[in-house]
Amino acid sequence: MNESQIKTQKFIIKYFTEIMIKGSTAKRQMISQVYNNLVNILSKISKDIKVKKFFDKIEVVCPIEVVIEVRLKLLDTPGIQQILEAMQFDDMNTLDDIKVKVNEMMAHEIQGKSFVIRCKRTGTQEFKSTQVEQTVGGYMLAMNETKGVALKNAEVTINIELVFAQLNIITHKHMGMGGFPLGTQGTILSLMSGGFDSTVASYLSMKRGMKTHFIFFNLGGIAHEIGVKQVAYYLWNKFGSSHRVQFISVPFDDVVTEIFKSVSEPYMGVMLKRLMLIASEKIADTMKIDALVTGESVAQVSSQTLRNLALIDQATNKLVLRPLAMMSKPDIIEIANNIGTSRFAESMPEYCGVISKNPVTHGNYDRIASEARRFDYTVLDEAVRTSVFVNVDEIA
Repeated sequence: MNESQIKTQKFIIKYFTEIMIKGSTAKRQMISQVYNNLVNILSKISKDIKVKKFFDKIEVVCPIEVVIEVRLKLLDTPGIQQILEAMQFDDMNTLDDIKVKVNEMMAHEIQGKSFVIRCKRTGTQEFKSTQVEQTVGGYMLAMNETKGVALKNAEVTINIELVFAQLNIITHKHMGMGGFPLGTQGTILSLMSGGFDSTVASYLSMKRGMKTHFIFFNLGGIAHEIGVKQVAYYLWNKFGSSHRVQFISVPFDDVVTEIFKSVSEPYMGVMLKRLMLIASEKIADTMKIDALVTGESVAQVSSQTLRNLALIDQATNKLVLRPLAMMSKPDIIEIANNIGTSRFAESMPEYCGVISKNPVTHGNYDRIASEARRFDYTVLDEAVRTSVFVNVDEIA
C-alpha cells in the first residue's frame, strides 16, 4: 500500500440521527451549526484543513500530519453520529480504474482472509453498485491469496463510496458522541463544584447542544477554585471550544458564615443550595440565560430527596435542569471515566457537606420559609456583586 504517497486524509462525517428527522428549517440550521463549529475548531489546528458541507454529510480533508488531532476533535464534537476515514481518489471513471485502485490500496488487508466489497454510489455512473462490488471483488480475488469472497460473515469488509467520478475507500469507522450541535439549544449556566456529578451534568448539557457557562461557589479557598477552573477548562477544550464561555467565581465564605448564624442546623444544607440558586439566577439574568443545570441526583444525599429538591427549587424562577436526576452513582462515575473528568473529581474536596449536621430529609415548606426570612440577604447580594468573571479559554 502506498500510504507514504498520500498527503491528505479525508473524514466523512454523518450527522446525529435526530438532526436528520427534524423539519427542513431546523435541520438546515443544525447542519450549518455543525459546519460552523467544525470550521472554528479545526482552523485552530491548521489553516490547510478543508471543510465542505452537504445535506447528508460533512467532508473534512486535512494534511496527513494533523490526522490524529483532527480525529480526536471530531470524536468530541456534539452533533456527529459517525466518522468515516477515507482515502480519496478523483477521475475514477471506469470499473477498471476503480478495481485497480481499490486493489492497490487494500490488497494487504485481505491476504489469507475471506472478504466482501460493499459499494454506495452518489450521482450518475454507467454501472450499478452490484457491478462495482462484483468487478472489484473478482479482480481482488484473482490478484491475491485469500480465502475467497464471503457475502455473509466475511473477515474483511471493504467499504467504498462513489461520488460521481470520485472514489472514497473507507479505512476506519468511528462512532461520534452524538447529541445536538453546540449553540442550537440555547445557553445554560452550570453550577460547578468540580466533583463527579457537576462535571458529568455539564458534559451532558454540552452534548445536548447547549452553550454551557460555569458558575462556582467558593467555599474552600484558592486551591479549590484552581481545581474547578482546571476541570471547567478541560470540559470546554474537549467538547465546547467552538464557543466562548465564561467561568464565574462567587465568594461564598461570608454566606456560609451567615448560614451558621441565622439558620437552624437541620436546614443548613437545603438553605445553602437555595442561596446558590438565588445567586445563579441573579448572574444568569445579567447574562440573559434562561436555565440552570446542576448535578443533583434524587436521593443521593439528604438535600436531594424529592421534597428537599422541591424546597430548593422554590427559591428561583429559573428553569433548573438535572440531567443526573435518575442516575445512580456508578452510572455517573462511568460517564466521568469515559469523558476523562474522573481524575479531577477524585481529588476534589466536597465542601457542601460541611454544614450538613443532622440534616432534614423531608423538609417542611412553612419551616424553610421561616428559616429564609431570618437570613440576611445583603450578604448574598455582596457575594454576587464581587463575583469574578473570566473567559474559560483564558484560564492558564
